[in-house]
Amino acid sequence: MERPTTLRRFFFGLAESTFQTRLGVADPPLIDYVAELMVRFVRSDAVYRVRDLGGRRLEELADMLIEANQRVGDARREVHRHVGDFALFWTGVYPEALERRQGKLSKDQLLDYTEQGKRAYYIASTIPAEENAPQGEVLQRLSEQFELCAFGLRELRKELEARDDDGTPQPFLLN
Repeated sequence: MERPTTLRRFFFGLAESTFQTRLGVADPPLIDYVAELMVRFVRSDAVYRVRDLGGRRLEELADMLIEANQRVGDARREVHRHVGDFALFWTGVYPEALERRQGKLSKDQLLDYTEQGKRAYYIASTIPAEENAPQGEVLQRLSEQFELCAFGLRELRKELEARDDDGTPQPFLLN
């Protein structure tokens, strides 16, 4: 059994408090998924983990969508799942950054991150998974409850920022 890290315990506790206590969402698998997303995305290499077949790191949602549609089986499921995670992270934790991410020179300028995230989670939920992969039911609920999860992540971020003693937001995204 994997020993939980301090960071993992912190995000799981914060997600449980935010979703169950503040929002009234009693869905432990969904809450655990969101908490695990936060733990994974602490590192920017996890945020941008999707690479094209040539090994180039993909940083725009449009490129990730193209890549997902070129994959098959579990690889296709994983890229679609990551697209959902990526869209949920930006719409939930850093919605103010979407304007910059979707600027005039961006391939993402016409994409709706919420719609693409919902669609990606739905597609991932329909592709059979390996034994250790997130179950399709959780991914389907993420698709159906995307807006609620994004709102919960915004509330979680507020709680993170409120924990800083001098009022300065505490970024958790590391390089």
